[in-house]
Amino acid sequence: MKTQHAADEEALPLRSRRIDKILIYGFLVIIGLAFAAPLINAVQMSVAVGGIGNYWAVLTRTLNGVSIPQTFLNSAIIALMHAGLVCVIGALAAYAFSFIPFRGREPLYYGVLLFLAVPATSILVPVYFISGTLGLFNTHIGVALPEAVLTLPFAVLLLRNRMDDIPRQLVEAAILDRASHIGVFWHVAVPLCRGPLFNLAALSVMWSLQDFLFPSVLLRSPALTTAAQAVQTIRSAFGPTPAESSQYYAALVLLGVPALVIILFAFKYVTSGLSAGGVKE
Repeated sequence: MKTQHAADEEALPLRSRRIDKILIYGFLVIIGLAFAAPLINAVQMSVAVGGIGNYWAVLTRTLNGVSIPQTFLNSAIIALMHAGLVCVIGALAAYAFSFIPFRGREPLYYGVLLFLAVPATSILVPVYFISGTLGLFNTHIGVALPEAVLTLPFAVLLLRNRMDDIPRQLVEAAILDRASHIGVFWHVAVPLCRGPLFNLAALSVMWSLQDFLFPSVLLRSPALTTAAQAVQTIRSAFGPTPAESSQYYAALVLLGVPALVIILFAFKYVTSGLSAGGVKE
């Protein structure tokens, strides 16, 4: 039989893990409240004068030529284009780096990863020049393309980590059955990378919704204003009165809703996708 001392020693790690979990969750709650404080304040200010009707007023009003519902549509179109480009090109590149042997594969892979350190501001001039040459100003795809370029190195890193874990026997069996690389990619690699792909799509949409730089440089028409741009664009449309200030805060809350909804609904895919793409078995 176990002595009382031995039982106490076994219970220590359990108590330690419980305390660690409490501390971690407590820390996360504090951080969450700190980040939520501006949003809570904005909601309070938005109904201070005029109440909930302020939200309907800004939704049905054109502000400096900008319609808030239209900004939602513009942001959604760009975000979906961004996510689609990143998922398709990133998955194909990751498959090539994982399963197709070619000379210089590893140096090229690490060369791609170097672009993770490239900031958006460093490519503004070439993006502006190329967009003008190709006639991409005032187009949704003109914004989605540079956003996708900056996200692709992360996509390749995430998806290759997952594809490297796919058993090689599955791929070899498919090739023996006369499957092409496209067939192996579609029927083997993509289904087994579903988690990281969902994660990548969710992150791409969130990053696109938050992007202010590229839309500001490439979109000149008020009708194409995105939600991130609108925060600054609509400011001068409101006067200094308390009622106008409340409506401005209502507009800010509405402009932040799409990103918040995406974060809440995609959180499960983001966490599971990161685990699937970043942990070796």
